[in-house]
Amino acid sequence: MSKKDFEKYAYDIYDPIKVGSIDGTDTEPHDQAIVQAICSEYIPNKLVIGKPELTIFIARLNPRTLQETIETEFSKFGKIVRCRLVKDIVTGKSKKYAFIEFESMSSVESALKEMHYEYIDGAEIVVEREAERRLWGWKPRRLGGGFGGRKESGQLRFGCRDRPFRKPYNIEQGHGLFKQ
Repeated sequence: MSKKDFEKYAYDIYDPIKVGSIDGTDTEPHDQAIVQAICSEYIPNKLVIGKPELTIFIARLNPRTLQETIETEFSKFGKIVRCRLVKDIVTGKSKKYAFIEFESMSSVESALKEMHYEYIDGAEIVVEREAERRLWGWKPRRLGGGFGGRKESGQLRFGCRDRPFRKPYNIEQGHGLFKQ
């Protein structure tokens, strides 16, 4: 199976079982979160405007980071069309993630490359492509979906930049470190 075969799970559609699999070949869920994602129903917010292919998602922000700080940090990559720091509607506190829409694809690529794992206000951030409107069937993390994850949490997700899909190791064909 080629890299392109795995990329379709991260770029065209969102299949919780495939995305939860380390190599994209699982056929059954391996944890409760994947079952939750399969059974949940999620309707993307129709009020969100802009072009999803030109929008990036910034996560793990410091709770004290302001929208103006995000705009300043990311404006060096090109013209920003929209910037939205997501806040709790009741408390007004930051939910520690934001979305930025750029004017050009080159700005998106530069921001993805340069800002992933950089620090803003003392917090190491994660920068990814927006998934909600770009991937058919997308489920957010709160419904058992999402990408990324940490081993310690018991909820791993693959298919993103940090954990890309890899071709499965095949002992019979002699690929990998132990070639015969």
